[in-house]
Amino acid sequence: MEKKMAADAARACETHTQTLQWIYAIIDFLRPYSFLMSAHVVNFFQDRQWEAVDKEWIECLRKEPVENLVQIPSGVVQDHWPASLKEFVVTSRSLALPREQTDLHKALPGLNLCSLNSVLSQGMNVKKKHEVEVLSAVVSLITNNVGAHTVIDVGAGQGYLAQVLSFHYRHRVIAIDACSHHGRVTDARAERIKKYYAAQMRKSESGKRNLIIPKTITCHVISKEMLKALAYTAVHEDNVIEQEQNYANFDANLEQSSCNADNEASLVLAGLHACGDLSVMMLKTFLDCKEVKAVISIGCCYNLLSEEGFNDVSLQCGFPMSLGVKSASFSLGKSLLDLACQSAERWRCMENDSGVHNFWLHAFRAAFQMFLTRFYPEVITRSPSIGRQGKALRRRQQRVTLDSLLHEKERICPRSNMNGNFPTVKPKVETDDSPSSAFETAALSHEHFHIGSRCEEAKPVDRYPLFEKYCQSGLCHLGLEPLQDTDFQEIWNEVEPFSELIGPYWSLRAALGPVLETLILLDRLLFLQEQGSSIEAVILPIFDPALSPRNVAIIAEKH
Repeated sequence: MEKKMAADAARACETHTQTLQWIYAIIDFLRPYSFLMSAHVVNFFQDRQWEAVDKEWIECLRKEPVENLVQIPSGVVQDHWPASLKEFVVTSRSLALPREQTDLHKALPGLNLCSLNSVLSQGMNVKKKHEVEVLSAVVSLITNNVGAHTVIDVGAGQGYLAQVLSFHYRHRVIAIDACSHHGRVTDARAERIKKYYAAQMRKSESGKRNLIIPKTITCHVISKEMLKALAYTAVHEDNVIEQEQNYANFDANLEQSSCNADNEASLVLAGLHACGDLSVMMLKTFLDCKEVKAVISIGCCYNLLSEEGFNDVSLQCGFPMSLGVKSASFSLGKSLLDLACQSAERWRCMENDSGVHNFWLHAFRAAFQMFLTRFYPEVITRSPSIGRQGKALRRRQQRVTLDSLLHEKERICPRSNMNGNFPTVKPKVETDDSPSSAFETAALSHEHFHIGSRCEEAKPVDRYPLFEKYCQSGLCHLGLEPLQDTDFQEIWNEVEPFSELIGPYWSLRAALGPVLETLILLDRLLFLQEQGSSIEAVILPIFDPALSPRNVAIIAEKH
């Protein structure tokens, strides 16, 4: 079913008219839910955000178990839900791009997809290895199809993609990244890989071949003009050396150079999760620079996009790109761009304990926001951030095996003390991205974070001690001392009756995330389609979404 949906979606945006119709359908669907999309969940309790949602929906979902709530962004509904709720969830799913990995060999004839050896995959986790294996094969195929001489890996990070394209597929590659450390890591890693391949070549008849090593440029690409200049350098210079520079001192000759020189050199732009506007710059450079024959872009970090009317931008604008979306006068703003980063696949793969934990983290954060508003109003004006405490904690939890989890529960909650009262844990010194140790340890126990439907036998759990620890951790991160009249209990008593509503609310809101991301991606596709028949562009989910949820590639070639 998913593969059929993906095929139908691909056909639904083959032409400019079809893509525009899809975009208009999304915008028409989204407009009535601006109250849900634009909300800042940290203000959930303070603004009583659940009151804006259909009461029938909230009353229904507050009784749902977590395993049903986390399936909402994937379009899963329950028979007993109100018809209007089911329609909302199903429509959200139908308007979002399907994420099932496409049949790559059918979509890209001639693709040579192969597994990386242990030398090339050194240092990669499972996700990165999968992404690099697939994308390197796609980039190599496109590069060969258009007859390009060079690949520019934009936002290359530690050079994984560049090195596979160089050593395995034997393409000339320039790796560009803003971080000088990444450039040094790329070079050092390339030298190690070179030694391996040199030894292999000496043992074979191919020992006379030259090894192609990716070259690095450390440069913070902040404009389309800069990327064009780098592209010009790549096709005109035989020896590109590592250089560290920014836009302010970028070589004047490069700034004044253009891609209009009469030559036969050509290149391909590739980006594996190029953040924010960087993916947009790639598409614009592809159009403006005649030497760039193709582009393969997989974007991410939509929250970093510049937007017309919201950022101090002139010609540089990450959204909207197309004339079609601009004419619709539909703006996103920071809250919606943040929401576009939500992944239905991550929710669908989320274990029950992780879902529970996720909801209670948001409940604690929203309650802490109320606390700050009441006791530290001057801090609220600075839009306080207490770091990535929840994300860091969830990542650590995911690394814990079931055996170690059960062992830890048995150690801190022996069978003689299973009455629901969590033992006192001595706090430890915290870092900026970690919650209090008591909160971290308590999170190992699912029953302390129950949300949704309750078993008749379940005893009420007092979560106030965890909330107090969370607040203390947040104050510490913000460099604040607790006031003498600080009353965490007062805040918790006020919000606790509504805390179970944050799970349903967050799930409904998250269902709109994939729709918003689809709007952003279709805007980019439409931008290319608006250029006429000289540009052939397709949009394909090329990764396994369970491994890499941000898996949609925009592939475009010039004729």
